[in-house]
Amino acid sequence: MIDKLDFLLALAREQHFGHAAEACGVTQQTLSAGVKQLENRFGVQLVLRGSRFQGFTPEGERVLEWARRIVADARAMHEEVTGLRRGLTGHLRIAAIPTALPMIVNLTTPYRERHPDVRLTVESATSADIFSLIENLEADAGLTYLDNEPLGRVISVPLYRERYRLVTAIGGPFDDRANVTWAETSRLPLCLLTPNMQNRRIIDHQIREAGADPAATLESNSMIVLLTHVRTLRWASIMPEILVDALGPMAGVRSLPITAPDLEHAIGLVAPRREPSTPMVTALVSIARSLARTLDPDLAASGPA
Repeated sequence: MIDKLDFLLALAREQHFGHAAEACGVTQQTLSAGVKQLENRFGVQLVLRGSRFQGFTPEGERVLEWARRIVADARAMHEEVTGLRRGLTGHLRIAAIPTALPMIVNLTTPYRERHPDVRLTVESATSADIFSLIENLEADAGLTYLDNEPLGRVISVPLYRERYRLVTAIGGPFDDRANVTWAETSRLPLCLLTPNMQNRRIIDHQIREAGADPAATLESNSMIVLLTHVRTLRWASIMPEILVDALGPMAGVRSLPITAPDLEHAIGLVAPRREPSTPMVTALVSIARSLARTLDPDLAASGPA
């Protein structure tokens, strides 16, 4: 039964019979037969079929919701029973917004020290995709914004406040300044994240609020691409303070706080709110809460549980 429900989850993720079968490590014929067995068992059609996958019926959508719960609980049970015998083992998958990637090491390093038999994967994703990945059991937890989008049924642990800096070449128009305004940042050739990224939407909104045009001269979904362009000294960027600090000094480059107004957004760990939770996720949440008390005690104390 569980393997058949896994087939449904794979179909929801891949939206393609062949790709779903490949993801499950079975033939397309086996996957199709498994879905058909589920339909026979429930006495209803679950999947819309044609020459290719066309989606789920209303009944299929409901079964899919139950499948996510049942499969997640089955994995949690297996993980807990195995952990009682051997300690934590398995694969922990964390999705993170690009601007928060420097923070991940503060979670993964202590996790590795405490649970050396757990394999860790970190994936860069948009804030919206993180919740989709968690819902579809493709990620176990995420690092994302806590105050800009509905969080849904998740545990959230506020970690730090994202503040913003202009990163620009030394010798530019703001050399004699200790800070700049949001309106002033638009006067430079900016390279920014792509518009599907929450960080970019925040920056665009703030520049518009200041009465300026937020148009970027270069866009990328990679912070590495932005960084390499800034290092040419011909581009400027707006980056979170924590990222600038993690990068350290860069030759010919300086960073300036952006004020008027001072802007900040809470970043934190999100994980599925399930009882019982998987032992691997429970361990990650525990480490995140300890880290939060170190990074920003006030935010940790005031944030949601």
